[in-house]
Amino acid sequence: MSVTIVVGSQWGDEGKGKIVDLISQDADIVARYQGGANAGHTIVIDGKQYILHLIPSGILNPDCICVIGNGVVIDPIALQNEIEMLESHNISIRGRLFISHKAHLIMPYHKLLDQVREKDAKGNAIGTTGRGIGPAYFDKATRSGIRIVDLLDKERFEQKLRVNIEEKYNILNKIYGFEKIDIDSLVEEYLSFDTEIDDLITDTTLLLNTAIKENKKIVAEGAQGALLDIDHGTYPFVTSSNPISGGACTGLGIPPTAISKVIGIVKAYTTRVGNGPFPTELNDDTGEKLRKIGAEFGATTGRPRRCGWLDLVALKYSVMINGISEIALTKLDVLDEFEEIKLCTTYKYKGRSLKSFPVDMRTLDNLECDYVTVKGWKRTLHGTKNWADLPIEALNYFKIIEDTTGAEVKIASLSPDRADTLIK
Repeated sequence: MSVTIVVGSQWGDEGKGKIVDLISQDADIVARYQGGANAGHTIVIDGKQYILHLIPSGILNPDCICVIGNGVVIDPIALQNEIEMLESHNISIRGRLFISHKAHLIMPYHKLLDQVREKDAKGNAIGTTGRGIGPAYFDKATRSGIRIVDLLDKERFEQKLRVNIEEKYNILNKIYGFEKIDIDSLVEEYLSFDTEIDDLITDTTLLLNTAIKENKKIVAEGAQGALLDIDHGTYPFVTSSNPISGGACTGLGIPPTAISKVIGIVKAYTTRVGNGPFPTELNDDTGEKLRKIGAEFGATTGRPRRCGWLDLVALKYSVMINGISEIALTKLDVLDEFEEIKLCTTYKYKGRSLKSFPVDMRTLDNLECDYVTVKGWKRTLHGTKNWADLPIEALNYFKIIEDTTGAEVKIASLSPDRADTLIK
């Protein structure tokens, strides 16, 4: 068994990019298994910041092969921009990045549909990024999606595109008043895209399974977080795919028997972008302090993130559904200035303690949280060189997390920089 899955354990934005970048230094392959350019993974190396949306975070390690799996929906413009950004920093792509021929493409009409539907949601907006992710997955599920492999046959591609555009045009024009899309120019644009990335396209399922047989070290990277999973998250305020660890098997075409470990990335407090339930949200000075110190603004959209104390009820649920055995605790340094720190240990609904994380919105929207309060460490963690040098208050914080969730804190991130990380 040679596959480690790295999964976001909350509502996304946990700092997966940094941790994947870190552990990929000891990996042969890093493979992204779901989501699209709505994800934003920020990596800081020697003070220099890189923001990735589609390309796996292992790309910054020159000896690492990167894979975009079949479970990812690909925006050609976003991918091309990302490749150009990396190449401008002298980071090699050719021969190191491979894209599944079974991956679905995001088309311009997907973005239009995403944006107009969100705008028209009349108070029930999901908080989508408007990047066309949901509509692309919709077409995939209804078997009308266009895959990268379709670009190989111009006639077939054009035929599928014309059928899709006629259908989407009826919606966009008759309901929202959009003008008709120029099919000919769109065909040429996507065929041109195919030419530019042709040497990156391959059967990544075969590539990964061959690597597994050769006992190569593989890291499977998800986007978003487990609580945004379309099946197991806070539906309907979720993403359109499966960020949980189980999504790695379908999103890459690898067997469950190949999985050796699941690492859960956990922010030391909790944040959420977009709408939906958030039991520990702080709409006060403390929440604003977390946002300001943590620079909590979306890497993809720049939207301010909602902030609150660490929710251990939700985290315990996430540990359960993902099979998380190890936790990488990120942004611990954001708590440096707090005299006291709180952790939510129990939910109460109508005066009764709940035994597990609820799935219905009526309950989630009317919860009361019970907190345990611990003493803060009130010192700068940045630059700490050894695990044993961490303050006892931080280690006590770890123990509460471990005792509640059953997963061990093995990695502690003390700043955005790659080097400022401790491994137990």
